[in-house]
Amino acid sequence: MNSFNATIMAGIPAINSALYRMLRFNVGDPVALISLKSNEGSKSIFILRDIEMHRAEKQARADEIACPADFTPENGLSGDRETATAQAAAECLVRHGITSVTADRTLPLIYAEIIRGRGIDVVCDTEFGVTDRRSKDSQEIAWLQEAQTATESAMEMACQLIGRADVDEKGLLVHEGNHLTSERVRNAIDIKLLELGYSNVPSIVAGGSVAADCHEIGTGVLKTQEPVIVDIFPQNRTTLYNGDCTRTVVNGPVSEQLQKMHAAVFAAKQAGEATVKPGVTGEDVHKAVIATIQEHRFDVGIPDDTMPDDYCAMVHGTGHGIGLDVHEPPLLDFKGPELVVGDALTIEPGVYSKAIGGIRIEDMVIVTADGCDNLNQLPQGLTWE
Repeated sequence: MNSFNATIMAGIPAINSALYRMLRFNVGDPVALISLKSNEGSKSIFILRDIEMHRAEKQARADEIACPADFTPENGLSGDRETATAQAAAECLVRHGITSVTADRTLPLIYAEIIRGRGIDVVCDTEFGVTDRRSKDSQEIAWLQEAQTATESAMEMACQLIGRADVDEKGLLVHEGNHLTSERVRNAIDIKLLELGYSNVPSIVAGGSVAADCHEIGTGVLKTQEPVIVDIFPQNRTTLYNGDCTRTVVNGPVSEQLQKMHAAVFAAKQAGEATVKPGVTGEDVHKAVIATIQEHRFDVGIPDDTMPDDYCAMVHGTGHGIGLDVHEPPLLDFKGPELVVGDALTIEPGVYSKAIGGIRIEDMVIVTADGCDNLNQLPQGLTWE
């Protein structure tokens, strides 16, 4: 019998992004993916529910497709689907003479328990599937571009809806005879993305002072001359890859202070993008951004209760990785790791003031051999008339 090195990933691909990425196969039932390597070569064995095997043979990235019944242990399989899959995975390892198997950080405990019960050591490699997942391949980059294009389509619609709205005598925005609220804009975004084939968690449509909290989704009637942060991050329902884009829009005249805030954020984003390349750390990118914010005479850091309402600062990191999840490694923040070719990143500086609200701009970039490619096309200004 060959001497194999073995790895295992298991769970439900529909909710386990690392497993889905390895397989490029979406299913809502428990599965196991076992990879075996020896001096004579390697093979991967994908164990899943029998009625999904035919589809998996056409779509899944695996050398062999099997169902739990193909690896029935001597004592039989449980009637519980997850337990049966774990039992079959353990039996598969036993039949291949495996005495130790390496698992990623997402392996469900039931698999580890049943495999160990068969006398096989289970070792957790915390980086298994993490670094590989960061370096997006050409298919993933194409899916991210598709998602970002759809996101920008919804963003353009939302910003124009706000920027072109009428204004009543109280300075409140009006669209088609009714006040334009954060909720109405958010609903319009949802409908647009649904038509494009995307699922969408609630977008941020935050106007005025409430946007001083950078994660406030916004509520109520929007007003003229106030900045409205629109942050949209949908998931393609077929590929499962995400878009993520932020723009800030002002209906009506833009005050001098808002112009200064926007100039700082725009310059900071340019500085961040210019810093991105392989070998540079996420911390390096973040430091370049905050240095630019400070050069424009704005602060950095979360305000405490003693700060005046006109305190204006960048209060969050510069960005994050993105792919099957909206937030993935690496972080563009203090202690952020070295960037690698294929990293998909958001660059999203912002400054916020309780007295005014916030300005944030966000694009998605892909790290290349000598810098990065920006996947966005939309204007970055405050006026969308």
